[in-house]
Amino acid sequence: MPHATYNNAQKMRAAISHKFRRDYGLGTQPWMENPVYPGKFVGNPSLSVTVHLGETVTSAHAMDEPTLKELWVFNCAAKRNEHVRISRKRKAEHPEDWGGFLIQMMLYLLYLVSFLCLLHFDEALRITWHDVSFQVKDPLLKGHWIDATLKIFNQGIFKGSDFRVRLMLPFRKMHQHGGIAPFYLYADIHKPWMCPIRTFAIWWLLASQNNEHLDGYVFHKKVGSDGVSVNLTDAMSSESFLECFRNNLLDIGVNPRPYGTHSFHRGGCQYLVMVLRWPPFVEHEDYFNPNRPQHDPCPTCGCTCACA
Repeated sequence: MPHATYNNAQKMRAAISHKFRRDYGLGTQPWMENPVYPGKFVGNPSLSVTVHLGETVTSAHAMDEPTLKELWVFNCAAKRNEHVRISRKRKAEHPEDWGGFLIQMMLYLLYLVSFLCLLHFDEALRITWHDVSFQVKDPLLKGHWIDATLKIFNQGIFKGSDFRVRLMLPFRKMHQHGGIAPFYLYADIHKPWMCPIRTFAIWWLLASQNNEHLDGYVFHKKVGSDGVSVNLTDAMSSESFLECFRNNLLDIGVNPRPYGTHSFHRGGCQYLVMVLRWPPFVEHEDYFNPNRPQHDPCPTCGCTCACA
């Protein structure tokens, strides 16, 4: 029997919902008892808010910035324990020993990239180092960026805010044949838990300790308690990520049950619209740029975004 995953179950449910909506004309409203005619039901049966025996359905809960901050603080305080071998007995008795600093910092980078780039985590797991470019402000030409080489890094004349990451995604569910515009991620010096430059730099340094020349997947297969595979073609699986993610949520006292494959995508959308007020009419390269030109303040709300 093939191994069923939560992701497969979500796809099956979506297909059934589509069948009821399109072929039977039952719409997209939740399945519920008609308040006017008791005993009769209306809506889409696959979208019922309760299932057999009265268990409440929980859809993917959106990730948010406060939860990310808690994960960041906890993961930064983790200890390295890659050389500690954990037996099955100890793993069962001490589930909190599921991972150490190296694994948790790799995971946090995956959390943040998925959150900011509106990805499902299985899309983020396919990112390779070839898709990532570190860029720095051109000291000779204002407003221009150049690829950051080791020689530039060693000069020590640039601040953290002078760097950005150019991320080319090779695949997305909505763009399966390429043609995806790159993401440009900038430093956030005021919120380290929301700074992709910091998290990329930390994982780059940690990953470089195992492989001098980084290539292959950014997010490696987990080995043991706090190690990763030295084989650069071994990517972390969706199942392994979900297990680690849920353990990480338990570490900070958050119930992991409502979280799923869409949590970072949904949470990122809400963060960009409600918190950052993501401007719809700027150059793609400046979406995350904290130094992009601002508009005149709105006389009502005082915002300086393009939609004010």
